Amino acid sequence: MATSRTGSSSSSTTPRSSSTVEEFQHVLNERKRKRMASNREAARRSRMRKQKHLDDLMGQVSQLAHENNQILANINITTQIYLNIEDENTVLRAQMAELSARLQSVNEINDFINSNNGVFGYDHPNNYEAAHDHHHHQVNDDTFMNNPWGCFYGNQPIIASADMIMY
Repeated sequence: MATSRTGSSSSSTTPRSSSTVEEFQHVLNERKRKRMASNREAARRSRMRKQKHLDDLMGQVSQLAHENNQILANINITTQIYLNIEDENTVLRAQMAELSARLQSVNEINDFINSNNGVFGYDHPNNYEAAHDHHHHQVNDDTFMNNPWGCFYGNQPIIASADMIMY
């Protein structure tokens, strides 16, 4: 009996163990198939995330390139305006130097005319009135403002403006 038990035991165990191995193999294959499918899906999602990130970066590159072009255009415009203003300032400085030199000359002439140098035959503007008093009635000092020329205002400097001189 022991033999038959062992024999029958071994014959019933073998199919069962063969069936169990097959079932186990089937479970392993199913798990492997699910894992592979899950890995494929994870890889697909990863590729999609990477592609989206790459697209976002390319969009940023495009936007930054556009902003850089605008900044460069603004720099070029500002540089041109600066150069134009610098040129205008150079012209204005030259005009100012010329006008200052002319004003200095006019003031020197005015100082010479108003000086007590006796070039005109009398050594003080009031002496003009005294010298010509016998021909004319007394002249009011306010009329000539103590100046024989009558058109200059005392020793005041003559102020010139840029509008007076045509280039």
